[in-house]
Amino acid sequence: MIAVLLAACLALILALVGTPLFIRVLVKQGYGQFVRDDGPTSHATKRGTPTMGGVVIIGAAILAYLLGHLFTGSVPTASGLLVLWLAAGLGVVGFLDDFIKIKKQRSLGLRPVPKLIGQAFVGISFAVLGLQFPNSFGETPASTRISFIRDTNLDLAFGSAVLGLILFVIWANLIVTAVSNAVNLTDGLDGLAAGASVVVFAAYVVIGTWQSTQNCNLMSEATSACYYMRDPRDLAMVAGAMAAACFGFLWFNTSPAKIFMGDTGSLAIGGAIAGLAIMTRTELLLLVLGGLFVIITLSVIIQVISFKTTGKRVFRMAPLQHHFELKGWAEVTIVVRFWIIAALFVIAGICLFYAEWVSRIG
Repeated sequence: MIAVLLAACLALILALVGTPLFIRVLVKQGYGQFVRDDGPTSHATKRGTPTMGGVVIIGAAILAYLLGHLFTGSVPTASGLLVLWLAAGLGVVGFLDDFIKIKKQRSLGLRPVPKLIGQAFVGISFAVLGLQFPNSFGETPASTRISFIRDTNLDLAFGSAVLGLILFVIWANLIVTAVSNAVNLTDGLDGLAAGASVVVFAAYVVIGTWQSTQNCNLMSEATSACYYMRDPRDLAMVAGAMAAACFGFLWFNTSPAKIFMGDTGSLAIGGAIAGLAIMTRTELLLLVLGGLFVIITLSVIIQVISFKTTGKRVFRMAPLQHHFELKGWAEVTIVVRFWIIAALFVIAGICLFYAEWVSRIG
């Protein structure tokens, strides 16, 4: 637990110190946000605000994770490194997207095909490597079993290692793509995505810590309530570093934002959340823990389907946060209320997680 707290403290300090320094660099280079003409008119004042702040979030989290291991004399695990690889890899794709938008002063950054290739490379490599590196108990960082709160009996392998690998790669990439895009859609108002991500990462600190105390491999006699996991404590360390990095960045990202995370941050954060869900065997529980992201994504899907089939819009504008903007809600009001919604979903998810463990104890 000391390593988790140390990584979180270091990430917070690095984000608080690094963000203003990075803002100065971006301002000097003239790397400001491009604002779409079809967005809310109130966003016109945000044009030119430094973006790509996700670089600070990723950098602070990775450095804090490595320093946490260095100071405690422990060794980084395959699980922790793979989640950070997923976050950093998607962050690079997002960085290229942001950089092109800034340089070309257009809403379209990377072309769809190169962007998909970049995301696919990162996602596939994460999934393939996730089924490697077995520990002394034969457990790999990821599992071919579809999970809710722990591995279920539904196995993607179906008795074939090759088929299991292929189906897992597809399944893992579906989760990574869905979550990273969901966070990206949520990143539309000052501090909204960063604040919502903090509580989701905090949930994974709790989950990882609890799983490490209830690890079947550390018990003299395994029970149905314990967890077969490879590196739960290290995953809690990654989650703590990411939560603290987002929290520190939020100091400068809250309204009026002095810097935006950009696709660099939103894709990286989404990748980290997806990676944590896969490694902690809580893939389907993420639908509850990330309930705010789900709602915002559904608002876009509903809007598109409704407009294409009936020619009418359900919302004044999608994603959902912009609908409330056009209804006259103040930006800060929307952000704080959405944070509350995100926190309520996280509380519900943690309650489900704990209730499942209690039911097995009984």
